[in-house]
Amino acid sequence: MIKLLVADDDPMVRRHLQTILASTGEIEVVAEAEDGAEAVEAVLRTAPDVVLMDIRMPGVDGITATAEITRLSTPPAVIALTTFDSDTHVLRALAAGASGFLVKSTPPEDLLDLVKVAAQGHTVLSPTAARHLISRSARTDDHTRAAQEKADALSERERDVLGCLGEGLANGEIAARLFLSETTVKSYVSRLLDKLGLANRTQAGLLAHQARLVPDNRQDETPLRACQAKSPENGQER
Repeated sequence: MIKLLVADDDPMVRRHLQTILASTGEIEVVAEAEDGAEAVEAVLRTAPDVVLMDIRMPGVDGITATAEITRLSTPPAVIALTTFDSDTHVLRALAAGASGFLVKSTPPEDLLDLVKVAAQGHTVLSPTAARHLISRSARTDDHTRAAQEKADALSERERDVLGCLGEGLANGEIAARLFLSETTVKSYVSRLLDKLGLANRTQAGLLAHQARLVPDNRQDETPLRACQAKSPENGQER
């Protein structure tokens, strides 16, 4: 059973999400929160596997709460929720450690599947929103220069892996493309995340686009992806 916390200031949204997600019998909504402070308290009290976190809430917002939650020793997966796929606050949520983001209009069947994916430690992304945010985040020369400077600190092979992360490739796909073993790919991913000071593959993928490591003909091909994102300290893939 997957333990889920829903944080949203709109009680109708919380009720709607709880109804959908509890319908399968595989997900238990263990707590609700109407602002970020309640969400942090509820995480400490109930230890959920996944948190659906509304970004825009009064008081302590979802971005601040996400940063606090992801700093915990054993944090749950936090998925940022937004009404619009063009919400630029999502970039701040990803920087705060969110492992993915979804628009609230995600179809119920997809939402159920994606919560299960997140509970397994994978990154979840809405492809339309991802493309929009990547385009926005890479729009300025300053962003590009800063990202390229970070990428330049990597080895050539690490940059190759980073570019693959920008395409949303899973470890096995990266291994096949670069003629490496999956174990070696995991090592490269962990190493480059540490070097770049990034929390997860989602942040790495955005950086790859900002640094222009993803060929233009592949910018729009990133599918809705489940990318393994847990750290090796827990014996799981990163």
